[in-house]
Amino acid sequence: MSKTFTQSKDELVGKAKKQMDSVFGQGDWTIRQKLALTCRILFDAGHDSGLAGQITARGTEPGTYYTQQLGLGFDEITASNLLLVNSDLEVLDGKGMPNPANRFHSWVYSARPDVNCIIHTHPMHIVALSMLEVPLQVSHMDMCPLFDDCAFLKEWPGVPVGNEEGEIISKALGSKRALLLAHHGQLVAGETVEQACVLAELFERAARLQLLASAAGEIKPIPAKLGKEAHDWILRPTRSTITFGYFARRALKQHGAALS
Repeated sequence: MSKTFTQSKDELVGKAKKQMDSVFGQGDWTIRQKLALTCRILFDAGHDSGLAGQITARGTEPGTYYTQQLGLGFDEITASNLLLVNSDLEVLDGKGMPNPANRFHSWVYSARPDVNCIIHTHPMHIVALSMLEVPLQVSHMDMCPLFDDCAFLKEWPGVPVGNEEGEIISKALGSKRALLLAHHGQLVAGETVEQACVLAELFERAARLQLLASAAGEIKPIPAKLGKEAHDWILRPTRSTITFGYFARRALKQHGAALS
């Protein structure tokens, strides 16, 4: 008999974690390259909505972050055409201007020192769900990185270019990693670019599944203990890095210019 057949689940999980951490590295991409790849990955995943949405990551200096130039779509972002801005949206490096809606990113970064990447987009299924004014329901194993980690803002505060919207959105997010904004879209606040990208991709898929399942019947909840277990297992940093690497390799087949 195999020597692992008598081991407990906790023992097997611990062994798998150690093996994963020793086998897989953290990748060699810079922050700029990761952001550019994230833009292309999410473009292919249906997050494109014209010029709506922002994808940002903290810069090396306090109070700074990278973002896209206003006027460029997600499929046009490269590592070299990103802007570095401060919390007042003043351009410190690069040409052009940032989206004025980046203001609420400044509020989230200020409120959440643990957050290093923010993704805000208006993908089709999330937007459709937001129009119903109902929270995201996580009822499938694959979507569990969002289990009990997605807040809901039912009242639409209008276009997020003022400090009022930044205060409302950052407060609604609280300590969670994701936020569904009614009549608007989604926000993901990740500890790394990789984690934020993976969560944003899952968020749109989860919204689509919820719409499909609710059209067929009543969505049944999963046990909270098991949902939390799956959340912690799938959302491990190494797992996010591995998944991001796969998404990046797939995107680079069509978007090789992203790293330039």
